[in-house]
Amino acid sequence: MTDLHPFIAGLPKAELHVHHVGSASPRIVSELAARHPDSKVPTDPEALVDYFTFTDFAHFIEVYLSVVDLIRTPEDVRLLTYEVARDMARQNIRYAELTVTPFSSTSRGIAGEAFMEAIEDARKAAESELGVVLRWCFDIPGEAGLLSAAETTRLALDLRPEGLVSFGLGGPEIGVPRPQFKPYFDRAIDAGLHSVPHAGETTGPETIWDALTSLRAERIGHGTSSVQDPKLLAHLAEHRIPLEVCPTSNIATRAVRDLDEHPIKQMVAAGVLVTVNSDDPPMFGTDLNQEYGVAARLLGLDERGIADLAKNGVEASFLDEAGKTRIAAEIDAYTTDWLAG
Repeated sequence: MTDLHPFIAGLPKAELHVHHVGSASPRIVSELAARHPDSKVPTDPEALVDYFTFTDFAHFIEVYLSVVDLIRTPEDVRLLTYEVARDMARQNIRYAELTVTPFSSTSRGIAGEAFMEAIEDARKAAESELGVVLRWCFDIPGEAGLLSAAETTRLALDLRPEGLVSFGLGGPEIGVPRPQFKPYFDRAIDAGLHSVPHAGETTGPETIWDALTSLRAERIGHGTSSVQDPKLLAHLAEHRIPLEVCPTSNIATRAVRDLDEHPIKQMVAAGVLVTVNSDDPPMFGTDLNQEYGVAARLLGLDERGIADLAKNGVEASFLDEAGKTRIAAEIDAYTTDWLAG
């Protein structure tokens, strides 16, 4: 079988499900941990490999929040954001919708205005210096309850940064019903933001239905359990509602037992618009290029199939039409040149 990794490495891509803090590389995490020595996060990048080995989803959340606690100043926010973009540029990611949880920073004392200034400064620098276009999804940390929902909505709407395009809901699903967040999503949607909640990763398809009906989801984060409900799969396919699929993440958090059991094959067979994403890449020992390799193996794709998968990410994005056309054309040109080789 042809080694597809060189092709994937050079392929222009968009990423739609990737977390801000969860994208901090071991180098950046260790630098932040050294800045804040009262943290229990290791300062040795090699020790972080063991630290980022999760027993289950609850343990993942615990470790994730310990890294969140390292982001304590606007300078930390700016450093993290720009360095995430630098890692994206190395993978030929042209466009990314980065999921940002501003409540995690403002609740730790960073002023909302300073937070917005830091991410926007990094966004503009990333585009001009690295060629990576960043947009923001502000998400509610579900484990923090309705207080965090109210504050996230306030930050999104009252201090709305230029790069903000969508509104999400992350954190644990078990014990965090989606419908309770309806008023906050209604406000965000009415203000012109797109709805992109996580749903159906560690719970059943009923959570995805709740996200669709109560939160008016336009895309679903993960949606792993959708394959348990043929009616739901048909609905997603008919209405062209994309799934943000993160294969390695699902294994790392034990949402799926084994990669060969991953439901991405059933999703694609049902005609659902599937996008491939990395979620929290350094924490899961992966990156977007590796996730494309996983998807190619599971789906039996060749170069053209992988290019089509990349164009799914562009189609499902909230980039303007001119931007979508530009990146799709770049994908086609790259693929044609590669195959002409």
